[in-house]
Amino acid sequence: MNWETVIGLEVHVQLATKTKIFSAASTSFGATPNTQACAIHLAMPGTLPVLNKQAVNYAIMFGLAIDAEICQESVFERKNYFYPDLPKGYQTTQLEKPIVGRGSVTIQLADGTEKAIGIHHAHLEEDAGKSTHEGDLPYGMSGVDLNRAGTPLIEIVSEPDMRSAEEAIAFAKKLHSIVTSIKICDGEMSQGSMRFDVNVSVRPAGSSALGTRTETKNLNSYKFMEEAIEREVERQIDLIEDGGTVAQETRLYNGDTKVAKSMRSKEEANDYRYFPCPDLLPVLVSDEAIEELRRALPELPDARQKRFVSQYVLSDYDSEIIASDSNMSAFFETVAKDSSNAKLAANWVMGELSGALNTAGLSFIESPVTAQQLAGMVVRISDNSISGKMAKQVFEAMWQGEGNADEIIQAKGLKQVSDSGALEKIVAEVLDGNPAMVEDFINTDESKRKKKLGGFMGQIMKASKGQANPQQVNQILLQKLNALL
Repeated sequence: MNWETVIGLEVHVQLATKTKIFSAASTSFGATPNTQACAIHLAMPGTLPVLNKQAVNYAIMFGLAIDAEICQESVFERKNYFYPDLPKGYQTTQLEKPIVGRGSVTIQLADGTEKAIGIHHAHLEEDAGKSTHEGDLPYGMSGVDLNRAGTPLIEIVSEPDMRSAEEAIAFAKKLHSIVTSIKICDGEMSQGSMRFDVNVSVRPAGSSALGTRTETKNLNSYKFMEEAIEREVERQIDLIEDGGTVAQETRLYNGDTKVAKSMRSKEEANDYRYFPCPDLLPVLVSDEAIEELRRALPELPDARQKRFVSQYVLSDYDSEIIASDSNMSAFFETVAKDSSNAKLAANWVMGELSGALNTAGLSFIESPVTAQQLAGMVVRISDNSISGKMAKQVFEAMWQGEGNADEIIQAKGLKQVSDSGALEKIVAEVLDGNPAMVEDFINTDESKRKKKLGGFMGQIMKASKGQANPQQVNQILLQKLNALL
Protein backbone atom coordinates (compact mmCIF):
# COMPACT_ATOMS: atom_id res chain seq x y z
CA MET A 1 0.00 0.00 0.00
CA ASN A 2 1.11 3.55 -0.71
CA TRP A 3 1.11 5.81 2.32
CA GLU A 4 0.88 9.56 2.74
CA THR A 5 2.61 11.35 5.61
CA VAL A 6 0.79 14.13 7.47
CA ILE A 7 2.86 16.51 9.60
CA GLY A 8 2.03 19.47 11.81
CA LEU A 9 4.42 21.46 13.97
CA GLU A 10 4.11 23.19 17.31
CA VAL A 11 7.00 25.63 17.55
CA HIS A 12 8.03 27.17 20.86
CA VAL A 13 9.75 30.51 20.33
CA GLN A 14 11.40 32.19 23.31
CA LEU A 15 10.78 35.92 23.07
CA ALA A 16 13.81 38.20 23.37
CA THR A 17 12.55 40.24 26.30
CA LYS A 18 14.97 41.22 29.06
CA THR A 19 12.58 40.08 31.77
CA LYS A 20 10.09 37.26 32.16
CA ILE A 21 6.48 37.28 31.07
CA PHE A 22 4.95 37.75 34.54
CA SER A 23 7.85 39.08 36.63
CA ALA A 24 10.94 41.30 36.54
CA ALA A 25 13.35 38.36 36.79
CA SER A 26 16.07 38.26 34.12
CA THR A 27 15.87 36.02 31.05
CA SER A 28 19.60 36.02 30.30
CA PHE A 29 20.98 32.61 29.30
CA GLY A 30 23.69 30.65 31.10
CA ALA A 31 23.37 31.94 34.67
CA THR A 32 24.04 29.72 37.68
CA PRO A 33 21.00 27.45 38.20
CA ASN A 34 18.12 28.96 40.15
CA THR A 35 19.64 32.43 40.42
CA GLN A 36 16.98 33.93 38.11
CA ALA A 37 13.91 32.41 39.74
CA CYS A 38 11.79 34.72 41.86
CA ALA A 39 8.91 34.18 44.27
CA ILE A 40 6.40 34.04 41.38
CA HIS A 41 8.16 31.07 39.74
CA LEU A 42 8.43 29.35 43.12
CA ALA A 43 4.64 29.73 43.57
CA MET A 44 5.01 31.48 46.89
CA PRO A 45 1.69 32.39 48.55
CA GLY A 46 0.44 35.91 47.89
CA THR A 47 2.40 36.47 44.68
CA LEU A 48 0.61 37.91 41.65
CA PRO A 49 1.72 37.98 37.99
CA VAL A 50 2.22 41.24 36.09
CA LEU A 51 2.09 40.88 32.30
CA ASN A 52 5.15 41.96 30.28
CA LYS A 53 3.91 44.41 27.62
CA GLN A 54 6.93 43.78 25.38
CA ALA A 55 6.06 40.09 25.18
CA VAL A 56 2.58 41.03 23.98
CA ASN A 57 4.06 43.38 21.37
CA TYR A 58 6.43 40.71 20.12
CA ALA A 59 3.57 38.24 19.71
CA ILE A 60 1.59 40.80 17.72
CA MET A 61 4.64 41.54 15.55
CA PHE A 62 4.86 37.87 14.62
CA GLY A 63 1.19 37.85 13.69
CA LEU A 64 1.65 40.91 11.50
CA ALA A 65 4.75 39.39 9.85
CA ILE A 66 2.71 36.41 8.61
CA ASP A 67 -0.38 38.52 7.85
CA ALA A 68 -2.39 36.65 10.48
CA GLU A 69 -5.48 37.70 12.40
CA ILE A 70 -4.64 39.70 15.53
CA CYS A 71 -7.09 38.99 18.34
CA GLN A 72 -7.80 42.31 20.00
CA GLU A 73 -9.05 40.55 23.12
CA SER A 74 -7.04 37.56 24.28
CA VAL A 75 -7.30 35.63 27.54
CA PHE A 76 -4.88 33.66 29.70
CA GLU A 77 -5.78 30.25 31.13
CA ARG A 78 -4.18 27.90 33.60
CA LYS A 79 -3.05 24.58 32.17
CA ASN A 80 -2.79 22.17 35.10
CA TYR A 81 -0.17 19.45 35.22
CA PHE A 82 2.40 18.26 37.72
CA TYR A 83 6.08 18.08 36.93
CA PRO A 84 9.20 18.77 39.03
CA ASP A 85 10.18 21.87 37.02
CA LEU A 86 6.74 23.50 37.45
CA PRO A 87 6.36 24.42 41.14
CA LYS A 88 3.00 26.15 40.60
CA GLY A 89 1.42 22.96 39.32
CA TYR A 90 0.07 24.84 36.32
CA GLN A 91 1.33 26.76 33.30
CA THR A 92 -0.17 30.13 32.42
CA THR A 93 -1.01 29.96 28.71
CA GLN A 94 -3.74 30.81 26.19
CA LEU A 95 -6.32 28.41 24.78
CA GLU A 96 -9.73 29.78 23.87
CA LYS A 97 -8.65 33.26 22.78
CA PRO A 98 -5.00 33.25 21.62
CA ILE A 99 -3.43 36.56 20.67
CA VAL A 100 -2.63 35.50 17.06
CA GLY A 101 -5.22 33.80 14.90
CA ARG A 102 -5.08 32.20 11.48
CA GLY A 103 -2.34 33.02 8.99
CA SER A 104 0.02 31.27 6.61
CA VAL A 105 3.70 30.98 5.74
CA THR A 106 4.96 30.23 2.23
CA ILE A 107 7.89 27.84 1.93
CA GLN A 108 10.09 27.08 -1.05
CA LEU A 109 11.33 23.54 -1.68
CA ALA A 110 14.55 22.37 -3.29
CA ASP A 111 12.93 21.96 -6.71
CA GLY A 112 11.73 25.58 -6.63
CA THR A 113 8.07 24.83 -5.91
CA GLU A 114 6.27 26.93 -3.34
CA LYS A 115 3.66 25.83 -0.81
CA ALA A 116 1.57 27.73 1.71
CA ILE A 117 1.54 26.21 5.20
CA GLY A 118 -1.40 27.26 7.34
CA ILE A 119 -0.92 28.68 10.82
CA HIS A 120 -3.82 27.70 13.09
CA HIS A 121 -2.82 30.19 15.78
CA ALA A 122 0.03 31.41 17.97
CA HIS A 123 -0.46 31.92 21.68
CA LEU A 124 1.50 33.47 24.53
CA GLU A 125 2.62 31.38 27.47
CA GLU A 126 5.34 30.98 30.06
CA ASP A 127 8.15 28.46 29.75
CA ALA A 128 8.70 25.82 32.40
CA GLY A 129 11.95 25.13 34.23
CA LYS A 130 14.42 22.46 33.27
CA SER A 131 15.19 19.13 34.90
CA THR A 132 18.87 18.20 34.97
CA HIS A 133 20.28 14.70 35.32
CA GLU A 134 23.77 13.76 36.46
CA GLY A 135 25.13 10.25 36.26
CA ASP A 136 23.37 7.05 35.27
CA LEU A 137 20.32 5.66 36.99
CA PRO A 138 19.61 4.21 39.49
CA TYR A 139 22.31 6.06 41.44
CA GLY A 140 22.46 9.27 39.43
CA MET A 141 21.04 12.51 40.73
CA SER A 142 18.40 14.81 39.25
CA GLY A 143 17.93 18.49 39.90
CA VAL A 144 15.65 21.33 38.84
CA ASP A 145 16.84 24.62 37.36
CA LEU A 146 14.09 27.25 37.38
CA ASN A 147 16.06 29.95 35.53
CA ARG A 148 14.04 29.26 32.38
CA ALA A 149 10.70 29.20 34.21
CA GLY A 150 8.57 32.18 33.27
CA THR A 151 10.50 33.03 30.09
CA PRO A 152 7.93 34.36 27.60
CA LEU A 153 7.07 32.13 24.66
CA ILE A 154 4.85 32.16 21.67
CA GLU A 155 3.76 28.70 20.63
CA ILE A 156 3.10 28.64 16.89
CA VAL A 157 0.70 25.87 15.91
CA SER A 158 0.61 24.90 12.24
CA GLU A 159 -2.12 23.15 10.31
CA PRO A 160 -1.29 19.53 9.33
CA ASP A 161 -0.28 20.73 5.86
CA MET A 162 3.18 19.21 5.50
CA ARG A 163 3.71 15.92 3.70
CA SER A 164 7.43 15.23 4.15
CA ALA A 165 10.41 15.94 6.38
CA GLU A 166 11.68 18.29 3.67
CA GLU A 167 8.54 20.43 3.93
CA ALA A 168 8.65 20.41 7.74
CA ILE A 169 12.26 21.57 7.79
CA ALA A 170 11.60 24.25 5.17
CA PHE A 171 8.72 25.51 7.32
CA ALA A 172 10.84 25.48 10.50
CA LYS A 173 13.64 27.37 8.74
CA LYS A 174 11.19 29.94 7.39
CA LEU A 175 9.78 30.56 10.87
CA HIS A 176 13.34 30.90 12.21
CA SER A 177 14.10 33.43 9.48
CA ILE A 178 10.97 35.46 10.27
CA VAL A 179 11.33 35.63 14.06
CA THR A 180 15.04 36.50 13.89
CA SER A 181 14.47 39.10 11.16
CA ILE A 182 11.89 40.95 13.23
CA LYS A 183 14.16 40.57 16.29
CA ILE A 184 11.63 38.93 18.59
CA CYS A 185 13.87 35.87 19.15
CA ASP A 186 17.62 35.28 18.97
CA GLY A 187 17.04 31.95 17.23
CA GLU A 188 19.75 30.11 19.19
CA MET A 189 18.33 26.60 18.99
CA SER A 190 21.22 25.09 20.96
CA GLN A 191 20.14 27.28 23.88
CA GLY A 192 16.48 26.29 23.56
CA SER A 193 15.35 29.58 22.00
CA MET A 194 13.37 27.60 19.41
CA ARG A 195 12.08 24.10 20.05
CA PHE A 196 9.92 21.96 17.79
CA ASP A 197 7.21 19.46 18.66
CA VAL A 198 6.44 17.32 15.60
CA ASN A 199 3.03 15.71 15.12
CA VAL A 200 3.20 12.82 12.65
CA SER A 201 0.58 10.46 11.25
CA VAL A 202 0.23 8.34 8.13
CA ARG A 203 -2.79 7.45 5.99
CA PRO A 204 -3.43 5.53 2.79
CA ALA A 205 -2.62 7.63 -0.27
CA GLY A 206 -5.76 9.36 -1.50
CA SER A 207 -7.53 9.22 1.86
CA SER A 208 -8.80 12.45 3.43
CA ALA A 209 -9.18 11.04 6.94
CA LEU A 210 -6.37 11.76 9.38
CA GLY A 211 -4.55 8.86 10.99
CA THR A 212 -3.66 8.60 14.68
CA ARG A 213 -0.85 11.00 15.39
CA THR A 214 2.11 10.92 17.71
CA GLU A 215 3.96 13.97 19.03
CA THR A 216 7.75 13.97 19.26
CA LYS A 217 8.75 16.66 21.75
CA ASN A 218 11.53 19.20 22.12
CA LEU A 219 13.58 18.84 18.95
CA ASN A 220 16.13 21.64 18.70
CA SER A 221 17.89 21.02 15.40
CA TYR A 222 16.79 20.58 11.80
CA LYS A 223 18.87 17.42 11.47
CA PHE A 224 17.24 15.80 14.50
CA MET A 225 13.81 16.84 13.24
CA GLU A 226 14.43 15.20 9.88
CA GLU A 227 15.67 12.00 11.51
CA ALA A 228 12.79 11.89 13.99
CA ILE A 229 10.16 12.35 11.29
CA GLU A 230 11.62 9.76 8.94
CA ARG A 231 11.99 7.15 11.70
CA GLU A 232 8.48 7.79 13.05
CA VAL A 233 6.91 7.51 9.59
CA GLU A 234 8.71 4.23 9.02
CA ARG A 235 7.68 2.95 12.48
CA GLN A 236 4.00 3.78 11.96
CA ILE A 237 3.84 2.21 8.50
CA ASP A 238 5.56 -0.97 9.69
CA LEU A 239 3.24 -1.13 12.69
CA ILE A 240 0.05 -0.79 10.63
CA GLU A 241 1.17 -3.16 7.89
CA ASP A 242 1.97 -5.77 10.56
CA GLY A 243 -1.63 -5.56 11.79
CA GLY A 244 -1.08 -3.23 14.73
CA THR A 245 -2.47 0.21 15.52
CA VAL A 246 -0.73 3.50 16.28
CA ALA A 247 -1.23 4.72 19.84
CA GLN A 248 -1.70 8.46 20.36
CA GLU A 249 1.29 9.27 22.51
CA THR A 250 4.09 11.69 23.27
CA ARG A 251 7.52 10.50 22.15
CA LEU A 252 11.12 11.57 22.59
CA TYR A 253 13.98 11.38 20.10
CA ASN A 254 17.64 11.37 21.14
CA GLY A 255 19.63 12.79 18.25
CA ASP A 256 22.94 11.61 19.71
CA THR A 257 21.96 7.96 20.11
CA LYS A 258 19.41 7.99 17.23
CA VAL A 259 16.89 6.33 19.55
CA ALA A 260 13.18 7.22 19.70
CA LYS A 261 10.98 6.07 22.55
CA SER A 262 7.53 6.53 24.02
CA MET A 263 7.30 9.07 26.84
CA ARG A 264 3.63 8.94 27.86
CA SER A 265 0.16 8.57 26.42
CA LYS A 266 -0.97 11.79 24.77
CA GLU A 267 -3.18 13.97 26.95
CA GLU A 268 -6.30 15.68 25.68
CA ALA A 269 -7.25 19.24 26.54
CA ASN A 270 -9.65 18.11 29.27
CA ASP A 271 -6.81 16.26 31.02
CA TYR A 272 -5.21 19.63 31.72
CA ARG A 273 -8.38 21.08 33.31
CA TYR A 274 -7.98 24.47 31.65
CA PHE A 275 -9.78 27.39 33.25
CA PRO A 276 -9.39 31.20 32.94
CA CYS A 277 -6.53 32.57 35.04
CA PRO A 278 -8.14 34.53 37.90
CA ASP A 279 -5.03 36.70 38.39
CA LEU A 280 -4.84 38.15 34.86
CA LEU A 281 -7.32 40.39 33.09
CA PRO A 282 -8.09 39.95 29.37
CA VAL A 283 -5.48 41.56 27.10
CA LEU A 284 -7.02 44.34 25.01
CA VAL A 285 -5.15 45.63 21.96
CA SER A 286 -6.25 48.77 20.13
CA ASP A 287 -6.22 49.40 16.39
CA GLU A 288 -3.71 52.18 16.96
CA ALA A 289 -1.31 49.89 18.81
CA ILE A 290 -1.48 47.30 16.03
CA GLU A 291 -0.79 49.88 13.33
CA GLU A 292 2.11 51.34 15.29
CA LEU A 293 3.70 47.89 15.50
CA ARG A 294 3.00 47.26 11.82
CA ARG A 295 4.88 50.43 10.86
CA ALA A 296 7.80 49.42 13.08
CA LEU A 297 8.26 45.98 11.49
CA PRO A 298 11.77 45.47 10.06
CA GLU A 299 12.29 44.16 6.54
CA LEU A 300 10.96 40.62 6.19
CA PRO A 301 12.97 37.78 4.58
CA ASP A 302 10.92 37.57 1.36
CA ALA A 303 11.21 41.31 0.76
CA ARG A 304 14.93 41.19 1.54
CA GLN A 305 15.44 38.34 -0.93
CA LYS A 306 13.76 40.29 -3.73
CA ARG A 307 15.80 43.39 -2.91
CA PHE A 308 19.07 41.44 -3.04
CA VAL A 309 18.20 40.22 -6.53
CA SER A 310 17.41 43.72 -7.81
CA GLN A 311 19.97 45.76 -5.86
CA TYR A 312 22.97 43.43 -5.95
CA VAL A 313 22.09 41.35 -9.04
CA LEU A 314 22.42 38.11 -7.08
CA SER A 315 20.91 34.87 -8.30
CA ASP A 316 17.66 33.68 -6.74
CA TYR A 317 19.60 30.89 -5.06
CA ASP A 318 22.26 33.13 -3.51
CA SER A 319 19.77 35.76 -2.40
CA GLU A 320 17.49 33.13 -0.84
CA ILE A 321 20.31 31.70 1.27
CA ILE A 322 21.62 35.06 2.45
CA ALA A 323 18.24 36.69 3.03
CA SER A 324 17.06 33.81 5.22
CA ASP A 325 19.51 34.85 7.97
CA SER A 326 19.24 38.43 9.15
CA ASN A 327 22.76 38.44 10.63
CA MET A 328 24.23 36.97 7.45
CA SER A 329 22.30 39.57 5.45
CA ALA A 330 23.71 42.45 7.47
CA PHE A 331 27.24 41.03 7.20
CA PHE A 332 26.90 40.52 3.44
CA GLU A 333 25.57 44.03 2.79
CA THR A 334 28.52 45.60 4.60
CA VAL A 335 31.01 43.51 2.60
CA ALA A 336 29.19 44.18 -0.69
CA LYS A 337 29.02 47.94 -0.17
CA ASP A 338 32.56 48.34 1.15
CA SER A 339 34.08 46.19 -1.59
CA SER A 340 31.81 47.22 -4.49
CA ASN A 341 31.73 43.57 -5.58
CA ALA A 342 28.48 41.98 -4.43
CA LYS A 343 28.92 38.67 -6.25
CA LEU A 344 32.38 38.03 -4.81
CA ALA A 345 31.15 39.18 -1.40
CA ALA A 346 28.27 36.70 -1.58
CA ASN A 347 30.61 33.86 -2.58
CA TRP A 348 32.91 34.46 0.39
CA VAL A 349 30.12 35.01 2.91
CA MET A 350 28.24 31.86 1.84
CA GLY A 351 31.38 29.81 1.28
CA GLU A 352 34.61 30.19 3.22
CA LEU A 353 33.22 32.33 6.05
CA SER A 354 30.03 30.28 6.62
CA GLY A 355 32.07 27.08 6.61
CA ALA A 356 34.52 28.41 9.17
CA LEU A 357 31.71 29.68 11.41
CA ASN A 358 29.86 26.36 11.25
CA THR A 359 33.00 24.43 12.12
CA ALA A 360 33.69 26.73 15.07
CA GLY A 361 30.05 26.77 16.18
CA LEU A 362 29.86 30.56 15.87
CA SER A 363 27.23 32.92 14.51
CA PHE A 364 27.87 35.82 12.14
CA ILE A 365 27.78 38.31 15.00
CA GLU A 366 30.55 36.30 16.68
CA SER A 367 32.77 36.09 13.59
CA PRO A 368 36.50 36.67 14.29
CA VAL A 369 36.72 38.17 10.78
CA THR A 370 34.74 41.40 10.63
CA ALA A 371 32.70 42.46 7.61
CA GLN A 372 35.12 45.34 7.06
CA GLN A 373 38.11 42.98 7.06
CA LEU A 374 36.46 40.62 4.58
CA ALA A 375 35.55 43.57 2.37
CA GLY A 376 39.19 44.66 2.36
CA MET A 377 40.23 41.21 1.19
CA VAL A 378 37.55 41.15 -1.53
CA VAL A 379 38.91 44.47 -2.81
CA ARG A 380 42.37 42.93 -3.15
CA ILE A 381 40.95 39.96 -5.06
CA SER A 382 39.02 42.32 -7.33
CA ASP A 383 42.06 44.48 -8.18
CA ASN A 384 44.21 41.38 -8.78
CA SER A 385 46.51 42.09 -5.86
CA ILE A 386 45.95 38.49 -4.73
CA SER A 387 44.62 35.36 -6.37
CA GLY A 388 41.77 33.23 -5.07
CA LYS A 389 44.31 30.74 -3.71
CA MET A 390 46.22 33.49 -1.94
CA ALA A 391 42.96 34.86 -0.57
CA LYS A 392 42.40 31.62 1.35
CA GLN A 393 45.76 32.15 3.07
CA VAL A 394 44.82 35.74 3.85
CA PHE A 395 41.43 34.68 5.21
CA GLU A 396 42.98 32.06 7.47
CA ALA A 397 45.42 34.65 8.84
CA MET A 398 42.58 37.13 9.45
CA TRP A 399 40.64 34.38 11.23
CA GLN A 400 43.66 33.87 13.50
CA GLY A 401 43.73 37.58 14.31
CA GLU A 402 46.88 38.49 12.38
CA GLY A 403 45.51 41.78 11.04
CA ASN A 404 43.62 43.07 8.02
CA ALA A 405 44.14 41.92 4.44
CA ASP A 406 46.73 44.57 3.48
CA GLU A 407 48.81 43.92 6.61
CA ILE A 408 48.80 40.17 6.00
CA ILE A 409 49.59 40.49 2.28
CA GLN A 410 52.55 42.72 3.13
CA ALA A 411 53.81 40.57 6.01
CA LYS A 412 53.58 37.29 4.11
CA GLY A 413 54.73 38.62 0.74
CA LEU A 414 51.53 37.49 -0.96
CA LYS A 415 51.11 40.31 -3.45
CA GLN A 416 50.27 38.87 -6.84
CA VAL A 417 52.63 39.57 -9.74
CA SER A 418 50.59 41.18 -12.52
CA ASP A 419 53.36 43.05 -14.35
CA SER A 420 53.27 41.80 -17.95
CA GLY A 421 57.00 42.22 -18.49
CA ALA A 422 57.91 40.25 -15.39
CA LEU A 423 55.43 37.50 -16.22
CA GLU A 424 56.66 37.20 -19.83
CA LYS A 425 60.20 36.77 -18.52
CA ILE A 426 59.14 33.97 -16.13
CA VAL A 427 57.14 32.19 -18.84
CA ALA A 428 60.06 32.40 -21.28
CA GLU A 429 62.47 30.99 -18.71
CA VAL A 430 60.16 28.05 -17.99
CA LEU A 431 59.74 27.27 -21.71
CA ASP A 432 63.51 27.50 -22.32
CA GLY A 433 64.17 25.24 -19.35
CA ASN A 434 61.72 22.54 -20.46
CA PRO A 435 62.34 21.84 -24.17
CA ALA A 436 60.94 18.29 -23.89
CA MET A 437 57.62 19.59 -22.57
CA VAL A 438 57.49 22.17 -25.36
CA GLU A 439 58.21 19.52 -27.99
CA ASP A 440 55.54 17.24 -26.51
CA PHE A 441 53.01 20.09 -26.65
CA ILE A 442 53.80 20.83 -30.31
CA ASN A 443 53.47 17.16 -31.31
CA THR A 444 50.23 16.57 -29.38
CA ASP A 445 46.92 16.50 -31.21
CA GLU A 446 45.27 19.93 -31.12
CA SER A 447 42.22 18.63 -29.24
CA LYS A 448 44.43 17.40 -26.39
CA ARG A 449 46.87 20.28 -26.05
CA LYS A 450 44.79 22.05 -23.41
CA LYS A 451 45.54 19.27 -20.94
CA LYS A 452 49.25 19.87 -21.37
CA LEU A 453 49.03 23.43 -20.10
CA GLY A 454 48.80 22.31 -16.47
CA GLY A 455 52.39 21.15 -16.41
CA PHE A 456 53.64 24.51 -17.65
CA MET A 457 51.40 26.40 -15.20
CA GLY A 458 52.76 24.38 -12.29
CA GLN A 459 56.34 25.21 -13.26
CA ILE A 460 55.52 28.91 -13.72
CA MET A 461 53.71 29.22 -10.40
CA LYS A 462 56.61 27.47 -8.69
CA ALA A 463 59.08 29.84 -10.30
CA SER A 464 57.01 32.85 -9.19
CA LYS A 465 56.59 31.41 -5.67
CA GLY A 466 52.83 31.23 -6.29
CA GLN A 467 52.52 34.95 -6.88
CA ALA A 468 51.99 35.07 -10.64
CA ASN A 469 48.56 36.17 -11.84
CA PRO A 470 47.11 32.90 -13.22
CA GLN A 471 44.86 34.57 -15.82
CA GLN A 472 47.68 36.67 -17.24
CA VAL A 473 50.10 33.75 -17.18
CA ASN A 474 47.64 31.60 -19.08
CA GLN A 475 47.26 34.23 -21.82
CA ILE A 476 51.02 34.77 -22.17
CA LEU A 477 51.72 31.04 -22.14
CA LEU A 478 49.19 30.33 -24.90
CA GLN A 479 50.57 33.17 -27.02
CA LYS A 480 54.14 31.90 -26.76
CA LEU A 481 53.24 28.24 -27.36
CA ASN A 482 50.95 28.99 -30.30
CA ALA A 483 53.76 31.01 -31.86
CA LEU A 484 55.88 27.85 -31.92
CA LEU A 485 53.31 25.76 -33.81
